[in-house]
Amino acid sequence: MSSSVFAQSADDANKSNNPLNLAPSLNFQNYYTPTLYGTNAHTNDFLIRPTIPIAPGDWIGVPQIFRMTAPVSTRPQADGGYKTGLGDLNVFDIFLLQQGVVDIGIGPMLTMPTATSPELGAGKWSGGLAAVAVHASKEGLLGGLVQWQHSFAGQSARDTVHTATFQPFIIRNLPQGWYVRSTATWTFDLQKNNYTIPVGLGGGKAWRVGKNIFNVFVEPQWTVAHKGEGLPQFTAFAGLNITFAH
Repeated sequence: MSSSVFAQSADDANKSNNPLNLAPSLNFQNYYTPTLYGTNAHTNDFLIRPTIPIAPGDWIGVPQIFRMTAPVSTRPQADGGYKTGLGDLNVFDIFLLQQGVVDIGIGPMLTMPTATSPELGAGKWSGGLAAVAVHASKEGLLGGLVQWQHSFAGQSARDTVHTATFQPFIIRNLPQGWYVRSTATWTFDLQKNNYTIPVGLGGGKAWRVGKNIFNVFVEPQWTVAHKGEGLPQFTAFAGLNITFAH
């Protein structure tokens, strides 16, 4: 493969995998967790995630990246059955403050209590901040996404929400649009002092269909440290990202 062809396929993979890429996209992701600590139950989360870039304007002089996540979740019930439905919607608006060797963005986030069943959501309105830093090269991506949120309204009988997450992502490009990836999200429940730290290792492939980029991937994730019951022990993570021409 010529260096120019490799550079093009690597650029396509980077654009599809970079959360700070200024292009509209639609992602479908699925987290299936067959084993949880302290229980024989399983969970599943299917995420529909559109991303819309917003050009700089008179009021805000930097690009913005607006992302919404709508989960369709499956959770165990007390009677041994399962409930599936819409979970809590999450949105964030990232202000792209720096572009260059390292891209940096930060902005507000909001989680809304839209769950169709108590098992599927927190029953709280939560607000916070999201921050992203990404270094992109022809070799791949290196970066991280940090999110923090705290509940401020909602059902008084439900637990206070105070969480933080850290998602390091390491993506190494290979020829013909293939790549290896590690992007597992570390979750910290600051209210209950629980946490889970998984490590993922998987792969994917990005390719062009016309001017759009399609990207499919699979990434098994294993928890290497945790505190608390009912947390993921192993998760099968897979997805399809569609990046549209702009």
